[in-house]
Order: sequence, then C-alpha cells, then structure tokens
Amino acid sequence: MNDLLTISRITRVNLNYEQVDLSKMAADIADELQKAEPECLVEVEIAAGTARGGKNSLHLALENLLSNAWKFSAGNNQARIEVSSTNKGKNNTFNIADNGAGFNMAYSNKLYAPFQRLHGTGEFPGTGIGLSIVSRIINRHGDEIWAEGKVGKGATFYFALVKGNDGI
Repeated sequence: MNDLLTISRITRVNLNYEQVDLSKMAADIADELQKAEPECLVEVEIAAGTARGGKNSLHLALENLLSNAWKFSAGNNQARIEVSSTNKGKNNTFNIADNGAGFNMAYSNKLYAPFQRLHGTGEFPGTGIGLSIVSRIINRHGDEIWAEGKVGKGATFYFALVKGNDGI
C-alpha cells in the first residue's frame, strides 16, 4: 500500500528545480546502506556529477537504484557498485552499474512496470515497485532511463538529466 501511495505522490508533487550534487547524494545513500547492512562488503565508487532537478525526487530515484544495486550484488564475494556520468550535449547520462545477479535482457520491457519482478521473492526481497518509481521520476524530469544486464554478470542503469551549472 505504501508503494502505491509513493507512486501516486510522485506524479503529483511539484518539482522545484535546483542544482543537485548527485555524487554527494549517492555517497550519502551508500553510507546509509553500509550502516544498515555492515556485514555486506560492497565496494562503491562514485564519480563527480551534478544536474538540475527536484532534489527530493532525485534522491528517491538514486536511493532505489543504489538499493537495488546493493541488494543484487551483496551476495557477490567482490561486490562492486560504480556510479558515473557522461557528458553529452546539454545532458549528463548517469550510470549505476553493479556486478550482481543481473537480468535477462529479453525481459527488460518488464523492468519499469509496477510489481513486476525478474527475480523471485525467495531470492531477493522487495515488492517490484522501485524501478517503476525511478522511471516515473526520470520521466517527470523530461528525460529517460534504460538498462543493460546479463544474468550473473550484473546490471547497469542509465538515466539522462539536464546538466548542472558547472557543466558536469
């Protein structure tokens, strides 16, 4: 029920565009994940990146993406998450890559549908709503999200946002 309320709120909340330091935001989220699960050893590398957007919405999107990356790679002996960005014209493309469970690209069309899961609840906990939330947030910013994955080799989620004032 809470997940449905979150989706409902995302589509109605006003976006107050401001300069957002996504690298600092990602580092704070990664620290919280580590504190919540100190037994999970996950190497996290975060490159600099800023964008313009709704700070709270972008935080929720990053939180969902990083939580997924953490969840799906935590069982890996050398778990690794990388957050980076690529400058393309007026946009930055942000990448969140992990070396976790990955997914079969044949089912990638189901990634952003609410309550769709590509892994069983016995394998990984969750409701199947996180990527739907992320997709709606990025779409509300007028941009796009896409993913690549390979079973057993990890996944990379990409999303484009308008550049920040510093051009990064």
